[in-house]
Amino acid sequence: MTLEKDTQLGRETWRLFRIVSEFVDGFELMSDIGPAVSVFGSARTPREDPFYRQATACGRKLVEQDFSVITGGGPGIMEAANRGAFEASGTSIGLNIALPMEQKPNDFQTHELSFRYFFVRKVMFVKYASGFICFPGGFGTMDEFFESLTLIQTLKIQPFPVVCVGHAFWDGLIDWMRATLLEKYETISPPDMNLFRVTDDVDEAIQIMVDHRARMTQVGESSLDETTTAEGTRQGIDPITHLGPHGRVNR
Repeated sequence: MTLEKDTQLGRETWRLFRIVSEFVDGFELMSDIGPAVSVFGSARTPREDPFYRQATACGRKLVEQDFSVITGGGPGIMEAANRGAFEASGTSIGLNIALPMEQKPNDFQTHELSFRYFFVRKVMFVKYASGFICFPGGFGTMDEFFESLTLIQTLKIQPFPVVCVGHAFWDGLIDWMRATLLEKYETISPPDMNLFRVTDDVDEAIQIMVDHRARMTQVGESSLDETTTAEGTRQGIDPITHLGPHGRVNR
């Protein structure tokens, strides 16, 4: 029994090294990309879909505004955003994921990584992004959308713009959030509904990113750096020790 436990512990220890190696690879690649926007959306969106064309334009226009483009590296909306960036001779990053059903990386990546662990990949999407643009998508897009809102709401990251493209797709969800989460059950607060924007206009989405970058340049992004961890989130108050980044917090 002891041998079995030791063997299992050994496997878990080696798994830790694999996790660390993914963080190292990600940090090394992403640290030099400059201001970037993470673009999300469905892998199932066909090339003839209007949202595919919008996402392609989005990638191109982000590059024209000196942003790098980050996607999940797959087909559909991800391919479209990478394609726009690639064809505009910009930095087009694909953070690919190993799945049981093989995902083929799109052909429009200037920088690509492959992750085994979703949670490591998600760190890269947030840590190196100046903002999120979310096109229509499935569970993965919703995951990234709500995770960004959670991190901003809880002050775990310095707030950045989150823009959803496509009123026809997003308005039903937003109406439900307002009626159910905010008004009926009061599980969120009124300001939480201002953590994101919805638009049909890609130019508006990109202007929001440009304006945010200008504001951050004016105020200086270093104001919170001393409380920011290496993975890109802010330090907090430990619920057990009641210690913050500068020592004990008065209760």
